[in-house]
Amino acid sequence: MKTITLKSLLIPVCTTAMICLIWFGPIHISYIENIIIAILIMIANYIEYKGKAFEALGLQRDKFTITNIFVVAPLVALGLFACYVFLIVPGITALTGVPIDYSSFAQLEGNLRACLIALGVVWLTAGFGEEIIFRGYFMRQLIKFFGESTVSIVLNIILLACFFGFMHSYQGITGQWVAGIIGGLLALLFYLRKYDLWFVIAVHGFFDTFALVCIYLGLA
Repeated sequence: MKTITLKSLLIPVCTTAMICLIWFGPIHISYIENIIIAILIMIANYIEYKGKAFEALGLQRDKFTITNIFVVAPLVALGLFACYVFLIVPGITALTGVPIDYSSFAQLEGNLRACLIALGVVWLTAGFGEEIIFRGYFMRQLIKFFGESTVSIVLNIILLACFFGFMHSYQGITGQWVAGIIGGLLALLFYLRKYDLWFVIAVHGFFDTFALVCIYLGLA
């Protein structure tokens, strides 16, 4: 664990406070909240790390390759989505006794124009936004403070998985559990890929793309 300076302590504390204000404060700007937060994080990282602001999040230039982003990531996303459909959702639904609440996506079924718009939105807000926030920033900050021991990484993943699930409360209790598990798996993937945020962004984006196709076809 690196030596913690006053600067490296105050910047993330202030940034986290502003993130919470945006998420839970009186003013709600729904679809662009995560984009605003992602920009805020990049500014905070520039102040804290200066020339290594993007690298600190895991946005390493050498990892952004065609094979990595457009071949391996979609295949991993497809595998994760298969686990979601055939294992995670049925298993959690059996435990809770209630299905995931997909009502907020009902208007997308059979609506190609709305789905295409939603596709752009989810890549920006979920693929980029959520991954920069949860994996790139929160997970990396917790590692900075508490190190990379097995216990630290496990607690890091569990803590952020719980919060990630909570942020999907609009999908009901089953949706929260499922989202938490998916968030935990993405965090584990981020760790195993040596903090390659480009890869995890791509996996998340393609995962949501598969989900939108199912919603459009009425399979959700």
